[in-house]
Amino acid sequence: MEGLINKKEGFLNKFFGLYLLAVLMLWIKTYITQATQFNLGVEGSLQQFLLFINPLGSALFFLGVSFIFKGRGKYVLLVVMYTLMSILLYANAVYYRFFSDFITLPTIYQTQNFGDLGGSVQSLLMPYDILFFVDVFFLIYLCLTKRVKKDYSRIGYKKAIAVIAFVVGISAVNLGLANADRPQLLTRGFDRTYIVKYLGMYNYTIYDATETLKASSQRALANSDDMTEVINYTKSNYAEPNEKYFGAAEGMNVIYIHLESFQNFLIDYKLNGEEVTPFLNSLTKDPNTLYFDNFFHQTAQGKTSDAEFMLENSLFGLPQGSAFITKGQNTYQAAPAILSDNGYTSAVFHGNSGTFWNRNEIYKSFGYDHFFDASYYDTSSEKDMAEYGLMDKPFFEQSLPLLESLQQPFYTKFITVAHHYPYKIDQELTTIGKANTGDASVDDYFQTARYADEAIEEFITKLKESGLYDNTMLVFYGDHYGISENHNRAMEIIMGKEITPYESANLQRVPLIIHAPGIEGGVNHSYGGQIDLLPTVLHLLGVDTKNYVQFGTDLLSEEHNEVVAFRNDDFVSPTIFSIGGKYYDATTGLPLDDSQLEKAEEYKEEVDYKLQLSDKVVNGDLLRFYTPADFTPVNPSQFNYNKKVLEPTITQ
Repeated sequence: MEGLINKKEGFLNKFFGLYLLAVLMLWIKTYITQATQFNLGVEGSLQQFLLFINPLGSALFFLGVSFIFKGRGKYVLLVVMYTLMSILLYANAVYYRFFSDFITLPTIYQTQNFGDLGGSVQSLLMPYDILFFVDVFFLIYLCLTKRVKKDYSRIGYKKAIAVIAFVVGISAVNLGLANADRPQLLTRGFDRTYIVKYLGMYNYTIYDATETLKASSQRALANSDDMTEVINYTKSNYAEPNEKYFGAAEGMNVIYIHLESFQNFLIDYKLNGEEVTPFLNSLTKDPNTLYFDNFFHQTAQGKTSDAEFMLENSLFGLPQGSAFITKGQNTYQAAPAILSDNGYTSAVFHGNSGTFWNRNEIYKSFGYDHFFDASYYDTSSEKDMAEYGLMDKPFFEQSLPLLESLQQPFYTKFITVAHHYPYKIDQELTTIGKANTGDASVDDYFQTARYADEAIEEFITKLKESGLYDNTMLVFYGDHYGISENHNRAMEIIMGKEITPYESANLQRVPLIIHAPGIEGGVNHSYGGQIDLLPTVLHLLGVDTKNYVQFGTDLLSEEHNEVVAFRNDDFVSPTIFSIGGKYYDATTGLPLDDSQLEKAEEYKEEVDYKLQLSDKVVNGDLLRFYTPADFTPVNPSQFNYNKKVLEPTITQ
């Protein structure tokens, strides 16, 4: 260091040399922080490499802002930028210690999130925290000491261009490798943890700010007049409830069971002569069960979050990204809030991180009273853990005491994860063999499906023993496909036929099974989708939905609309399938007869208009302008799911 400083043309006597030293210090500090202070779930050499390089481009770029000044100004700006980036890094480290999450612009706006820390802020501070700022003081010392000659000349264009080129290059490599390991990283959103892991803390901050500002601008341009067209549409397309079923489950508890990656072909499917899902198969034949065999998922990039978004709100997910991520602060008239006005307590159970899909925030906007995430479960045993959280059997077992503690009637949702791609499971937990197609994803699919089926059966047995079963409506729904079109060759072996575009559309069916004591069951062949779940369930509970903005219709209604819209503007119906802009006969799979093309175009216009209106509601946050009679608007700030805050209350 003496040599670097004392030589007349020493490294630090040139501003560019000091800049490179600052970049190096910030790069190393950020990498160490990301690797040690955050639980990012880094796996494999590629993710380790990305975690190492992702701070470099950010450090070069942001500290390079100092190049725009000359004289003393560039030294001041270098220190200011370095200090701000250090504060941002440290603030996230402290925030993460309590919330296991990263700071977002909306959480800064909602100061109650920081208020949750209460008097425990001091306990979050660690003795080693001073290390976050030792380098800041060192940089300030180098800028102030007379031992370092000051270079007040402007940075040369060649050096500036070289830095810009390097930043662009390293960022392109970073993003390219990240997208290769996690496709659609930025468009789907996923979890904030993924963005930090793949792109780094500083790029995550830019991403978060961009998404927040984008959402704010769409919202800012909307006004109350935009609701007129929406309300006119939903009222004119309202389907009167079926008198036989309206109120058939009135006053009952509600338990949604999320069937992760379940496609409907699994129901009654036999692999090598053996039923894959024997319990669910038997449930579909129960006299008190309604089984919908033409029920389709309507998810897009948001996958699981899209499914939840639709069943809670009867609003479509977004064509790109996830409404859970980008519209978490919107005003909603979701099932938990509607049922709260009818005396229901609401809760979600999920053995994964609460931040995944931004659930810990958007559930507040939905009006959920409780969210029991992974922090409420014992996840210490490695054999009990799947890739995306707690395995289904221990998940249900640990959830039951929490469920029994809720005031009745309750509205609840259990999100399972064992049957999640890539469908890996300890062979000691399996009770059925693999398929034999040569495609690992397809071959393993049946083992995790059987495990999930067994876990559900055990849970239902426990519900019966607890006495809850006799006063509970159970709703089992598949969230999205499990086997993508990339595996069609293997699926042809499974299904015993060619997977044409028509057959691929048929495979988008997912299970919908509704069981309630005393209800008249049977197989319902009506075409429908996840957008239709909310009005169906509310009508079974005896709740009138006529004044709510809902784009689905009651599956049990004689007026139910059987044209099922998909986010890519395709649709299916009992008579016509639209796939990739081509029309097919729904029965034969052959190209549509010319005599039906006019009806197909009519359906297409209807689908496009419905999707357009739903997007208008979600992007413009239009429900803030409309409150139905007898509905109490949700105040998200009244909800807190943080176990660290709630523990004293729980144990009292």
